[in-house]
Amino acid sequence: MLEVEVLEAPQIRYTQDNQTPVAEMTVRFDGLRPEDPPGQLKVVGWGNLAQDLQSRVQVGQRLVLEGRLRMNTVTRQQDGVKEKRAEFTLARLHPLAGSAGAGPAAAPPPAPSPGSAPRRAPAGPPIRTSAPPAAAAPAPAPAATVWNSGPLVEQDLPDDDEIPF
Repeated sequence: MLEVEVLEAPQIRYTQDNQTPVAEMTVRFDGLRPEDPPGQLKVVGWGNLAQDLQSRVQVGQRLVLEGRLRMNTVTRQQDGVKEKRAEFTLARLHPLAGSAGAGPAAAPPPAPSPGSAPRRAPAGPPIRTSAPPAAAAPAPAPAATVWNSGPLVEQDLPDDDEIPF
């Protein structure tokens, strides 16, 4: 997970073989220490996520991104020197409230993909985004957990053995 500010609007292109949409954008993130300069990173989103990036993300917007970091080796065209560049492949996108483009017209974050486990916020108390329904019935109490309190080993051990395994 990475909290970022969008520097360049997402640009969408399509793969040659099956015309899969691919969106790329540049983002900035804060350094680990106050004296560290901010870093920049290229973010890539594929498929439906690429289309979401193009339609929902604006320059200056603050986001929390989930995904994986990858290092690519790139040959510079000017002098042919190979250098490594970081690239963030996007898995999920979470707009932060109060950032540019996160007003009342902003769309909610995309639903998690099937089979993925929901994740909790990294820190802080939970934030309620809407009021609960007025006539909501209380949730039923969870069933009491029954633990097997039987012994882990047989009780008929010889008297000379002090270790029960």
